[in-house]
This record gives sequence, C-alpha cells and structure tokens, in this order.
Amino acid sequence: MAQPLPCFPQKNNVMTAEEIKELDAKVRKARFVLSQKAGALHDLIEDRLPADYLEIPAYAEETFLACKAWDELNKKLIENKI
Repeated sequence: MAQPLPCFPQKNNVMTAEEIKELDAKVRKARFVLSQKAGALHDLIEDRLPADYLEIPAYAEETFLACKAWDELNKKLIENKI
C-alpha cells in the first residue's frame, strides 16, 4: 500500500457532523465563560483598584485559563471543519 505524501497530512480522527456540532457548542460555551472571567477582571480594575490589588493574580489566572480552554477547543473545531 502506498504511503501518504507528507504534504497531504492525513486526519486520523474524522469527526461526524454531530460531533462537530457538539464541539461548536462547547466552543461557544467556553467563549461565554472567558467573557465572564474577562468582565470580572475588568470590573476589579475599574471599580476596586488600588484597594483590592492583591486579587489581580487570581482574576488574571482564571481569565488566562478560560482563554486557554477556549483556544484549545476552537483550534480543534477549526481542524475538524476543514
């Protein structure tokens, strides 16, 4: 059997239309969560600084993790929509 050409990568796990739809819903939910986290960080900065500056790392970490989760799901969705 012939080997696939390296310039044409093979997809090992092809997702069904239903799986892509579910993944799309997860991406949208992750985007909502990251918006909420970013909004909370914004509110901290706008309304509670400098008094609550010690809370910045926790809010920033939550926002970062939410963005990372969205990014990973979104990349997977983009890969599988092609």
